[in-house]
Amino acid sequence: MRRVMAAALMLGLIDIGAAQAATKPVVGEMAPDFELTLIDGSKVSLAELKGQVVLLNFWATWCVPCRKELPTLDSYYGLQKKHGLKVFAITTEGSVPIAQLKQLFAAMHIPSAKRIKGPYGPLTGVPTNFVIDRAGRLRYAKSGAFELDDLNALLVPLLNEQPPA
Repeated sequence: MRRVMAAALMLGLIDIGAAQAATKPVVGEMAPDFELTLIDGSKVSLAELKGQVVLLNFWATWCVPCRKELPTLDSYYGLQKKHGLKVFAITTEGSVPIAQLKQLFAAMHIPSAKRIKGPYGPLTGVPTNFVIDRAGRLRYAKSGAFELDDLNALLVPLLNEQPPA
């Protein structure tokens, strides 16, 4: 009887592992859902953002490339949000406490998140960016800071796509 239970448990773990692997973000496939908790306590999910181009930016206060990239993303978002771009800056573990960042968050146009539920996070380091197109397909997932030319090359074609019906 113990062997049967052990086998069932192992099969259950294998199924759970397969389900978790299937939900990991894979470029070219539909993006797994997420729920962001913004600094003001409100929540946003991927389903609510359908029809928009979404950029999730994971950053840390100690990260020099992040500190250079964040103002670029903020300015870019200010110019492109009217075309359907949504950018979220997600503070990672190891940053200073959220309360110490209030002045920065108040000056930014990008909505800032203190937490994300879902299979997203820094890949090999910060900054890490995920880009999801209007149809909900993951189009980009890499660590490394964006420059303005990178943003234009990646996002302008996606912003020019028609939202799904």
